[in-house]
Amino acid sequence: MKGFALAVIGLALSTSALAAPKPCEELKAEIEAKIQAQGVASYTLEVVPNADVHDQNMVVGSCENGTRKIIYQKNDR
Repeated sequence: MKGFALAVIGLALSTSALAAPKPCEELKAEIEAKIQAQGVASYTLEVVPNADVHDQNMVVGSCENGTRKIIYQKNDR
């Protein structure tokens, strides 16, 4: 029971931190670092308005209070 309570408290604290909006360039840089850490050499990250998103599977982030999305595309060599 204690473990469950701690998990709920931890989740509540983490969601409030995640709810804070991030500037697009800051979030894009964080995502880029994670992609590079995975060894992906050729890819494209692009910040676009929500209306320009045609494939939700390409969305890897949301910024500017949800008005823009960051989309990822792996480039084939």
